[in-house]
Amino acid sequence: MEHQQENQSNLNSTAHKVWFITGTSRGFGRVWTTAALERGDKVAATARNLSSIADLQEKYKENILTLELDVTNHDQVEKAVKRAHEHFGKLDIVLNNAGYSLVGTVEEATIDQVKAMYDTNIFGAVAVIQAALPILRKQGYGHILGTSSNLGHVVLPVIGYYASSKWAFEAIHESLAEEVKPFGIKVTIIEPGAYATEFGSQESLKFADGLDIYTDFKATFFEGLQHMERGNPDATPDAIFKIVDMENPPLRLSLGSHNLAWVRKAYAERMASWEEWESVSNAAQG
Repeated sequence: MEHQQENQSNLNSTAHKVWFITGTSRGFGRVWTTAALERGDKVAATARNLSSIADLQEKYKENILTLELDVTNHDQVEKAVKRAHEHFGKLDIVLNNAGYSLVGTVEEATIDQVKAMYDTNIFGAVAVIQAALPILRKQGYGHILGTSSNLGHVVLPVIGYYASSKWAFEAIHESLAEEVKPFGIKVTIIEPGAYATEFGSQESLKFADGLDIYTDFKATFFEGLQHMERGNPDATPDAIFKIVDMENPPLRLSLGSHNLAWVRKAYAERMASWEEWESVSNAAQG
């Protein structure tokens, strides 16, 4: 009982949390790392290139541990998670944030390009989770966060492979949430909409070679994206902190004011289609 009370105290404390965050060099990873440090938390911040987060080390000193990490290198993942735990003595929050988008139609992208994206977006995240779980189970508490997207529920053309990785990401985390609940471990999927981050930079996008037959279609698509309203990423940390400081956080957190309308429409259309064909579906039961 005393051990359980101690674990609960660690879980509910809103101060001095220890984070392990992947992909901290830019975008949400950078924003959330900086915000956590500013509120007095400690962060094991990882990036493929340490020079990209050297300024954070210089500013936050003993409150940050910077680690070189390519999440596709699973041995490196295991060592980084272990090093973070040894350095800080605990891990309260494990945030899988590393990822990128593959831009191209289903026909244009090569199998190798799709596999490479999944190596980062899915298998890299799974490697981090699997490395962290033995530590979190032994602690008896912890919170796994994963940066998904509103594209984990809806789909756009040209970035369908990226959306597919987020659909897989969502399924894995939803299953994980049920599996680790008995160990006192919580799971939350973060689903940002469109934000003015560096996600549109060359480092966060990879392009498939184009086929002429899709040139006009993609031009229209990209033109539409230019007019999409984007949120301010600096407005997001308070929502993240509210989630990690809760005793019973939700499985999903949507970020942005436009997501739900889009998701409601998509699910309403799906329900309408399923219901329209319900008699045919039922007849196939046998």
